[in-house]
Amino acid sequence: MAAISHTPLDKQLSQLTLRERKKLRTRVTIRRATYRLITEQGYEATTVEQIAEASEVSPSTVFRYFPTKEDIVLTDAYDPAIASSLRERPAGESPLASLRAVMAEVLERSMAHEPEELTQRTRLLVRVPAVRARMTETMSVTAKLLADVLAERTGRRPDDLDLRVFVGAVLSALREVTLHWGEHGCQGNPVALLHQALDGLEGGLRL
Repeated sequence: MAAISHTPLDKQLSQLTLRERKKLRTRVTIRRATYRLITEQGYEATTVEQIAEASEVSPSTVFRYFPTKEDIVLTDAYDPAIASSLRERPAGESPLASLRAVMAEVLERSMAHEPEELTQRTRLLVRVPAVRARMTETMSVTAKLLADVLAERTGRRPDDLDLRVFVGAVLSALREVTLHWGEHGCQGNPVALLHQALDGLEGGLRL
């Protein structure tokens, strides 16, 4: 897949402050070291101490950036820019279209720039119960972040029930797409699967 450039997410990443860029580089270094160690010796055998040594930081620094080992696997470089990218979607665009565009862009960037990490992360989600459980926990944080932005765009309260259900349904669709892709050997295009899932969510399940 060709490299993606000049997208809304690129813009948000380019607007990070120097301090934010340094933090992002540290997170990326830790994450890449983690994947390398997991490839060499497996998930369970990889310790935070080993990750810290391979990243040339202290274990406390690893924990400062990632509360758990599972978070290192699940967190990617684009998380800090997602809310801002969603906030910049066209004002008249439907919430589903906006979320679809932002999530598809993140997947496309991952496929273009970090295909091996995306594949390894997905396989770990399928194979390691602790990673899958942590993903479910962290989805609540992501859901609140997205609900806050959509509340601004729609004039609803962030705790509006319909809004919470909507965001939860979209994120659950993304989770199931990820697991489905991993369970089928990470074959095919996950972006196409995402569009398929959201089309089904929008149109309803036909008997």
